Amino acid sequence: GLPDKKDAEGSRSWAEDGIVQQAVSAIKDRIAEMVVITDVCLCEYTDHGHCGVIRDGRIENDATLELLARQAVSHARAGADFVAPSDMMDGRVAAIRRALDGENFQDIAILSYAVKYASAFYGPFREAADSAPQFGDRASYQMDPPNVLEALKEAELDMEEGADIIMVKPAMPYLDIISRVREVSLLPLAAYNVSGEYAMIKAAEMNGWLDGKRAMMEMLTCIKRAGADLILTYFAKEAARRLTIDY
Repeated sequence: GLPDKKDAEGSRSWAEDGIVQQAVSAIKDRIAEMVVITDVCLCEYTDHGHCGVIRDGRIENDATLELLARQAVSHARAGADFVAPSDMMDGRVAAIRRALDGENFQDIAILSYAVKYASAFYGPFREAADSAPQFGDRASYQMDPPNVLEALKEAELDMEEGADIIMVKPAMPYLDIISRVREVSLLPLAAYNVSGEYAMIKAAEMNGWLDGKRAMMEMLTCIKRAGADLILTYFAKEAARRLTIDY
């Protein structure tokens, strides 16, 4: 959610009257049985656009963990069923798990962005959410696209720290990573079909270059075939209608 004010620590991310907290509470009041998953990260709330605390021009990993934990607990208090840390700080799953358990939220699950690459495919979302970094980039804490072994290591660490679901992001350019992680994990595996993947198909469809509905279903089928149990996608409503009507 986009806050009314941003600051260096992203303090609106854990505010009781924050936009996400209000939305979760309203959803649960209206549809109690709906499973609500919330994103846990600071980038949309910081005035510098990075996912953590900045000191002397560098991300302070450990100082960020406390803030992420506060954000996750605030989401749990509002009624979230899952919290989904997307920041890629080292140790954040363990920190969030400890904080949740310490506040008697043992039943709140963690969907971890375990394998999140520093990707150009996030562009449309960052533009819409006004969350692009004001300086530098996120390559120091997100993953290097050529690196496979780091993906497996990060997935293993998050599993050890207490993640209930692990996720690979982006999806389509990283089908091989989804497959490799699937081989080493018994946890449910999610894949994030990100805004750039969505925008490519929509732009090509608008220009008459391909059949958008067929391309959508082919893309989602490939992600599933690679090993994903869950797919987070901007095509969700459109794909659900397609599956309901045509299959």
